[in-house]
Formats: sequence, structure tokens, C-alpha cells
Amino acid sequence: MAKTKTKKETPMMKQFNAIKAKHPTAMLLFRVGDFYETFGDDAITASKILDIVLTKRSNGSASETALAGFPHHSLDTYLPKLVKAGQRVAIVDQLEDPKTAKGVVKRGITELVTPGVSMNDNVLSVKQNNYLAAIHLHKKEMGISFLDISTGEFFVAQGDQNYIDKLLQGFSPSEVLYCRTEQEQYNEIFGDTYPTFRQDDWVYTSEYGYDKLTSHFGTKNLKGFGIENLPLAIIAAGAILNYLELTEHHHIDHIHQISRIQEDKYVWLDKFTARSLELIFPQNEGGVPLIDIMDKCVTPMGARLLKKWTVLPLKDQKSIDARLNVVHHFTEEEDTADEILSHLRQITDIERLISKVAVGRVNPREIVFIKKALQHAAPIKDVLSKVDHQEIKSIADRINTCKVLVDRIEKEMQDNPPLNPAQGNIIRTGVNAELDELRTISHSGKDFLQKIQERESERTGIPSLKIGYNKVFGYYLEVRNTHKDKVPAEWIRKSTLVNAERYITEELKQYEEKILNAEGQISVIENKLFMDLVHAATEYISPIQQTAATLAKLDCLLSFATNAIEYDYVKPEITAEKALSIKQGRHPVIERQLSVDDPYVPNDVYLDTEEQQIMVITGPNMSGKSALLRQTALIVLMAQMGSFVPAQSATIGIVDKVFTRVGASDNLSKGESTFMVEMTETASILNNISDRSLILMDEIGRGTSTYDGVSIAWAIVEYLHNHKKARAKTLFATHYHELNELAEDFPRIKNFNVSVKEHQKKIIFLRKLKEGGSEHSFGIHVAQLAGMPQKVVRRSEEILEHLEQDKRKEKNTERIKEVPKDNYQLSIFDSVDPVAKKLKEEFEKVDVNTMTPIEAMLKLNELKKLLS
Repeated sequence: MAKTKTKKETPMMKQFNAIKAKHPTAMLLFRVGDFYETFGDDAITASKILDIVLTKRSNGSASETALAGFPHHSLDTYLPKLVKAGQRVAIVDQLEDPKTAKGVVKRGITELVTPGVSMNDNVLSVKQNNYLAAIHLHKKEMGISFLDISTGEFFVAQGDQNYIDKLLQGFSPSEVLYCRTEQEQYNEIFGDTYPTFRQDDWVYTSEYGYDKLTSHFGTKNLKGFGIENLPLAIIAAGAILNYLELTEHHHIDHIHQISRIQEDKYVWLDKFTARSLELIFPQNEGGVPLIDIMDKCVTPMGARLLKKWTVLPLKDQKSIDARLNVVHHFTEEEDTADEILSHLRQITDIERLISKVAVGRVNPREIVFIKKALQHAAPIKDVLSKVDHQEIKSIADRINTCKVLVDRIEKEMQDNPPLNPAQGNIIRTGVNAELDELRTISHSGKDFLQKIQERESERTGIPSLKIGYNKVFGYYLEVRNTHKDKVPAEWIRKSTLVNAERYITEELKQYEEKILNAEGQISVIENKLFMDLVHAATEYISPIQQTAATLAKLDCLLSFATNAIEYDYVKPEITAEKALSIKQGRHPVIERQLSVDDPYVPNDVYLDTEEQQIMVITGPNMSGKSALLRQTALIVLMAQMGSFVPAQSATIGIVDKVFTRVGASDNLSKGESTFMVEMTETASILNNISDRSLILMDEIGRGTSTYDGVSIAWAIVEYLHNHKKARAKTLFATHYHELNELAEDFPRIKNFNVSVKEHQKKIIFLRKLKEGGSEHSFGIHVAQLAGMPQKVVRRSEEILEHLEQDKRKEKNTERIKEVPKDNYQLSIFDSVDPVAKKLKEEFEKVDVNTMTPIEAMLKLNELKKLLS
């Protein structure tokens, strides 16, 4: 029996398979010559994501292998597309020169890029951090860590499921790590919201995490970072450092500290609240979140920091006042603010650039950007230092202009060097004597070639003679065929073209060698000088990171000042009391969307724990109840971020938790009804309130029957009023007018309504809050405004008029039975339609026996007008 021949693996495919075996979940971009190639399943996936051609080759295997690739210089174009599609991409480069390699070229992974670990500018968003998160699940408590490798920021926290879920939503990581043995538990709690990667269980141990962190930071313990007593958080942080090793990120000196996210330092915002208030992301397509109208930052660092401030408002009065006082100074001293902003606008993303220095991936132009940024930081420091203001002076003190480094870059680097050091001309003349000499040789050598061309052209009488260069045989003289007979005998012919011949001479070869050697040496020297400069810059990582963080803070405070000046915001008064008083408050987002002819209607809100704890607000749909609730929360949060607020005045007693149940947030895909979601969110509120909480509830109970809804809403308001430990300040918007009766029995419940004006059967929304309850919801009028068919509107009015005829407290079923049935038989006398009713009254006045024919015609015409 004949043996079946099987092709052996080629050395290159053996190399590929060995690397793939170590990273089976990563897509390998395998450098082959001038291309990055993908093989097998990777190629099929890459061709779909990148829309590149998929081919097949044998590649030394028995069966054909799928193949797809792209030019190596297109990496920055294609890599971001792969990462944004959720791929983990391993870049496999050639680690030696193919010309000098013996056998197969040595290759290895130079970077493993994942959604949460990247230094690539095209992958990263300028105004948003790119966080990698790691979670350690442990019974009732969990540990979590967040790292942005592009900035060096490293945070940890520990708490219950709700707290971890809230942090995940606030930090919005690009990738989440967890233990592979906890997959079922993770999926049950967090679902598939984020791209994930599972690590081995030995990584998630206390000993490993602790050793990993102390080894990285070079400390005996973690007490100095304030995380010594957070074992679950330490495990999560250790898992992140392990993942960096796994993804070939070994140069991480810029990660030089780790901070605890202190739960008691920031306002509690659960995930429902952050979503319904639209702090960072809009709920609906085309919506505008709060961050979009607050962000007037001019630096990338400032924009990223402002997002953190938005999801983590402060609770400490001293810290809030410090921010407010700086904002107040800049609103008073606009010229100073403008001068600082003029310099801030010239500062690039030095936070990420200095991280590139740490990992050795900075290019010459980026080094010059660092220099320019620090040069603009110097006058900012000078201006701030002269201000007689303690907090502003402390900001100035934290700006390190790194003058020694700036002077060195200025002295050594060209003003506008290329991105790639290999392109040359990155070092100034006068820095290195040998470099200057080689440049002279290189430049004069090229001049000499020109002289050779001119001399030989004159000597031979060949006017079109030119000197060229190619990699095959270097410099050559090209002669068109029409002058071929004039070529001297000592010239050596090297190639023949269609219309010309190419020759070399001994003189050309000598100068070629001299010039090429000089250019090669120039490249080596320039690269060495550049790397020396980069190494020197690594000594300044920490001070530049501090400067970047300080400039980011300054940028945020100037953004607040810009908004305050432009949109007439006022400085809120932050107090330790428990009262909340807002005079003429406005919704910061909605007012920006309105035209000049349609100004936002401001309203007053007052809440305390002694006299007016709960405001029950009634009024029709579209009258502005929901906007009023949201604006109250946003004003409080803006104030505790350190921003001025859209109001005439605002006194904010520190709020520690904000809860909202505003708008529908159905989770129908998971089998939960609107009402179930509403009750789950409400239960979360009632189980977590404190004495300083602010609660906003809108239309609680509307997802079930009317009587069930009224009963639940009633019980919730009673519970909030009678809670023994916490008198949470509450705005309770409702359609249920029955809740107005609560104010008669409970002293801290007050009724309010959003007023409307009824004119000629139409309503005008005044959007003004006034005391007292509302008896009508005007739902039919809203339906009419929405374009409901007129027949439906009239039938609604007919039923409503019947139901309102008798206010006796009867069973709902008995009243429903008495509702006139719509049997499609026209009877203007039995109907309670307003026009029909008027017609009936007019007909009853008529005495047909005494009317003349003319009077009858006139009366008929009058009745006809009533119908029209």
C-alpha cells in the first residue's frame, strides 16, 4: 500500500504555530518582508473586519491555509479597526535583519494590543481614558482595579456588588479581566457589557497580588498607598500587572503610584441615576449629556479629568469650596483667565506623551511637543504665582517646568523633526562634531556628483546627461540612445533601457562609497543621540505627570469659569446644613437647546428635613415635571463638582447620595417588564437612603393598574416621611392627584403643581411651579397635541365628562359599567359631546308651531354654524 505524502511545515510556519500556541486567543500580525500577514482563522476574521482580500496558499501544510495581509506601513490604519472590533492583536516583528539572518528570520511579539491595553494614538480617544479593569469576585464583597496604561493612572476599590457596578459604569472600561473559574458568576452579575479576558485562578490570590504590587513599586508594604487593608482590591490590581506581562508590556515605570477610590469621599450615584441624569452618555440617540455642555476644556488631560469629576462629585465641603473659590477668581479676573487659556491651548497631551517616553515608544516630534508644552507651562506658573490667592498659588507650586530637560531638547533637537528617526535630520548642528563632519561629507559629496555631471556633459558633448541612483548598482550616468555614440570607452555599461543606457565609472563608485558610508554613520549617530535624550527624559516622568495633572485641574476650573461667564451661572453656597434652596433654577442642558425667543422658565425648589422634606408635584405630561426633577439633581451635582450653577442663587446642604427613578428603563431583553424594572430601582433607593440623600421619583406605579399604582406610590411617600433614621429630601412627581391628600396628614409633605393655562379648549404650558395640588392631568389635550385622530380625542372627552359627572366614591367597576358605549349609532341627543349638548339645548328652546318659514330657515342656519 502506497504511503500518503504529507508536506512538512516550513520553518516560518513552525515559528508562527509556536507563537500562536502561546497566545491562542490573540490575532497574530506576522511580519513577512514588507507585509503583516495573518493566517488561518485569523485571516478570515481580519479580511472581514478590514475588508482586505482573502487568499489561500499551501504554506508547507497538507491543506491550503487562508491568508490575508497588508503593507507594514499601514499598521496604524488597520490596527485600530481590529482593536475597536474587540480583537486582541499580537504584533510579531522581525527581530533581526533578514539580509544577515541565517536560516529563518528570528521573530517575536513586540506588542500585544487589546481593547484595554494600547499606546496607539489611533486606538485611543483623546478626550476619554482607556481603562483596563480587573474584578475579583468574593461572596458579598468584590475587589476592582482600573488602569490606563496610556496615562499611568491606577485606581483600586473594594465594596459590594452595587458599588462595583456603579464604578464600572462611571469608569466605562474598554476591557475587563476576571478569573476563569468565576465566569458563570461574572456573567450573571455583569452580563456581556464589556469585552473580557479570563486569567488563571493562581493569579487571583492574595500572596500573588501583594507580591506583584510591592515588587513593582519597590516597597515593603502598601500602607503608603492607603490600600494595605483592601485584600480583594489588591488581588484585582495584581491581576492587571500580570496581564501587562502577558501582553508584553514590560516598561511600565510611569505607573509609579496606586490610589484608592474612597467611597466616603464622593457622592453616591448608582448606575440608574447616572444613566437617567445623562451625565456622560445620552439615553436616546441624538440626546445631549451633561458633560457635553460642561466641557469647555482646551487640553485632552482636562477633558478626561472633567469626566471623572462628573461621575465622582465631592462630599467634602472644604474641597468643594476650594474649587469654587478658584472658579470665582477667574470669573472676576477674565483677563488672567484668557492669558492662561492662550497658553493652555498650545499644550498637547503631555500626560500620554510622557507615558510613551516611559515605554520607549516616543518619536522625535513628540519629544519636541513635550518641550513646547513645558515652555507654555512656565508662563502659566508665573501668572498664577503672582495671584494673591492660596489655592491658586498651590496650583502654581505643583507645576514643574523641568527647565533642564527643556533646555537640552531645545539645544539638541531640530524644531520640526520627522516622526521616524530613520528619516534623519532630527539633531541640530553643533551638538556632535563627528555628526557635523559626516553631514558635510554627505552634502558636499552630493554637490560633487552634480559637478561630475556638469563636467562630463561638457567633456562628452552629451547635453541630456544625468546622474541617478538605484539600489541595484548605486550611482550611474544615464545617456539617451541618440547620444550613445559619444560615450567614452572607460565608462562601464550596466543596463539598457528602451530609450537609454546606464553606465558607471570608477570615480562615481569611490564617491558613492564615501557618501553612503557617511549617511549610514549619520543615521547611527543621530539615533544614539536621540535615544540618549529619551533616556534623560525618563528621569522627568514623575514631575511631568504631576504637571500634566495640575494643568488638567486648572483646565477644568477654567472650563467652569467660562460656562459661568457665558451662561450666567452663580456661585452656590455649600453648607453643612441639610436644607436645599434653589432660586430660579434652570436645567443646564435643556436651556442650551432652546432658541433665544423661547427662554427656559426657571423655578424655585426648597427642601429640608424639618418642614418641607417631600414635595409632591402634580401636573400634566409635557408640563415640565421631569425636567424640574432632573435640573434639581444636576444643579446639586454641578455644585459639588465645584462648578457654578444655572440659578439666581443656590444654597446646597451637602448631599451624600442622589437617587433617581425618572423615565422608563425597560430590560425587556432579559424578561423584565417596565414595572419590574421600576420596582427594582425603587427598592434599591428605599434600601439605601441616608439623612442627606436627595431622591427624585417620577410617575412611580404607572406600570401597573391605577389602584395598584396609587397604593404603591402612596406607601412609598409615607415610608420616606416616616423613616426613623433618614429624612431624605424628595421630589415626587405624579399623575395620581389622590396623593395630594397626604399633605393633610403628614407635616413635612407639601403639594405643588406645574401650572398650565386653559384657553378655548386648549392648554398652554406655563412650566411654573406653584403651591397646591392639581386636579386635572389634561391628558386628552396632550393626546391632541401629539396628533391623535380627532375621533379618538372626542370619544375620550365624552368618557371623561361622564366619569366626572359624579364624584361619589363608588367601585371602579360600577362606574365603568355606566360609561356610555360607543355603538357607532349616531344620536346627538344621547351623546355628551359638547357640540351635541349645545345643539340639544338650542333645539329645546325652539317652538316649531309659532315659527314662520323665514324664522325656521334662519334658526336652521344658526344651528348649522354651531356644527362648523
